[in-house]
Amino acid sequence: MMMMKSVVVVAFLVALSAAPAVAGEIFGTLSEGTKPVDAGLKVEISIAGKSYAGETDKFGSFRLIVKEKGKCTLTVRYKNQSPSFQLVSYDKAARYDLVLEATDGKYSLRRK
Repeated sequence: MMMMKSVVVVAFLVALSAAPAVAGEIFGTLSEGTKPVDAGLKVEISIAGKSYAGETDKFGSFRLIVKEKGKCTLTVRYKNQSPSFQLVSYDKAARYDLVLEATDGKYSLRRK
């Protein structure tokens, strides 16, 4: 029994050491007013000449792993427009809950 516990602990430590190193995760929600956006909305984060793309799920949630740290831009493709928001990628996860707002037919993003 003790040998089995040791094997499990060693296997767990090996799995942890083999995990890829990433700067962090950027996740959150997108809504228009109080209603979540539809699933499949394109979300892109640009930083240091690189971009990371994803989509929202049925709850308006998104999740992207960004390898670089620092200031970046999140851009959303919404109703033939591309509003963007400045944010920061950290070593650890960062949550950004954002709201799409229309002023004179032009969409912008702001933090909830």
